[in-house]
Amino acid sequence: MNAKFHPPLGLSGLESPLSEMEMMVQESTHRFAREVLRPAGTQLDRLSADEMVAVDSPLWEVLEKAKDLGLSLTAMADMDPVERMRLLAIASEELAWGDVGLAGAILVNHFPVMYSLLAGNLAMAEYCEGKRGCWAITEPDHGSDMLDASASLQASGGAYGRPNCVARIDGDKVVINGQKSAWVSGAITAEVCALFCHADIDGQVQPGMAIIVPLDLPGVSRGKPLDKMGMRGLNQGELYFDNVEVPVEHLLAGPETYQKLAYDMLSEANPHVALLFVGLARAAYEHALEYAHERKQGGVPIIQHQNVRYRLFHMFRKVEAARALVRRVMEFNATAPSPALHGSTAAKITATQTAFEVASEALQMFGGNGLTREYPMEKLLRDARAGLIADGCNEVLALKGGALLFNPELL
Repeated sequence: MNAKFHPPLGLSGLESPLSEMEMMVQESTHRFAREVLRPAGTQLDRLSADEMVAVDSPLWEVLEKAKDLGLSLTAMADMDPVERMRLLAIASEELAWGDVGLAGAILVNHFPVMYSLLAGNLAMAEYCEGKRGCWAITEPDHGSDMLDASASLQASGGAYGRPNCVARIDGDKVVINGQKSAWVSGAITAEVCALFCHADIDGQVQPGMAIIVPLDLPGVSRGKPLDKMGMRGLNQGELYFDNVEVPVEHLLAGPETYQKLAYDMLSEANPHVALLFVGLARAAYEHALEYAHERKQGGVPIIQHQNVRYRLFHMFRKVEAARALVRRVMEFNATAPSPALHGSTAAKITATQTAFEVASEALQMFGGNGLTREYPMEKLLRDARAGLIADGCNEVLALKGGALLFNPELL
């Protein structure tokens, strides 16, 4: 077939022309993903949870090297919003193409800065910049319902019950007591925490407070690292707070502004997580495409079988569609007066569902080889499955998004 029927595509497929800065960011993060994240991700995936965070683990070197990528949110704060959005989108996809768990670990390091900027607390953003971070919101008795600060999804006649972590203001301090669940991303490696919890106001517990908490304070302790099926490069674990005292200046939101920050936080976090799974889906597709040209069945490379081409095409279109939606949502949120949370949840659900479908189809194309650790597919499928639950399980996020479509004035 003539080469003119094979138009060359860049790293991220049907991408509009990149600026010089975008090309530089894409090339540097892709190289880092290929040379650092892929080999480290494979190695870490085969370690126990304790070994993965041990002092001699390669995880620490990866997190340290990631600082050299220059992805500083405070440095980008004065950039044009769309330009900043595109740079972060390009970088996140490339990192996740390398390893989605480690890309998640790098992303969550920036969450305390990200949420401080969303809250307008520049002092806390500067304080957190350069420190390893984590985000603590879900609790042992309250999983994804902690994302529902307005209780719009609460069952009729039901109640979410008493929270596991509560903070109160005492003079010039915020005092924190309780526990966050084992799903705190970055909990074991973090130096600072973006904590979202309930507030105790004159004995009345209500949503909520958001606080930047240094994790070396008296009263802070950590549980064991979570041993899990997928995204093993992203360490997660419990955080405990026993009369932890934080200066009131560390407060990002109190009860009067908590719901808005929680809305803005989820609107920002969901698309960033979606980007990671676009990267994973692309990696799975590219592995399958390469393998289809190498593997022979029936005397020819399997790419010459019509059914294989058909399946590869549908993988290609799903990756492109997911990327397009995520980028569209991020650009809208970057330029609109208020972000569209239902758009953000649509992006996260679409990208993670796409990653799972593409990884599953890619593994099937590898046949028995796909089930072995000699090939990357079984890991990619485990990682993709985790995405359907990470950052809010897709079912709850869909209910949250659906609630935002309801307009009682039209009834």
